[in-house]
Amino acid sequence: VQLVESGGGSVQAGGSLRLSCAASMDTRGACMAWFRQAPGKEREGVSTIERRGGTAYYADSVRGRFTISRDKAKNTLYLQMISLKPEDTAMYYCATTRRRCGLGASDFDYWGQGTQVTVS
Repeated sequence: VQLVESGGGSVQAGGSLRLSCAASMDTRGACMAWFRQAPGKEREGVSTIERRGGTAYYADSVRGRFTISRDKAKNTLYLQMISLKPEDTAMYYCATTRRRCGLGASDFDYWGQGTQVTVS
C-alpha cells in the first residue's frame, strides 16, 4: 500500500491550502486520516473519516477551519485548510487502516511520506 501526499507549501497566515493523498489501494472500506507533526512535538491526529458513511472527526484546534473529504472512485483523500495559522506549521501525513477508525497514530497501519505546510 502506498500513500502519496501533495499540496503542501508556504502560505501567509489566513491563507488556504488543499492537501491530497493518493492511495494505491481501494479505499472504499478503509478509515483514512490526516496527522501532523511539528518539530519537537508528537504526531497528532488532525482529522479522520470513517470507512462507511463518511463521518468525520476533527481535532479541536482545526475544527471549523479544516475539512476532510474523500473521492472513493479516485482512492484519494483531501484536506481543505482555510484560515491557516502559524501553529498549523507541520509535516502533514496521510494514514489509513482497514480496522476501525481510531484517534491515535497506533490505530493506523499505512502512512505516506508527508507534505510540509509552513504558515508565516
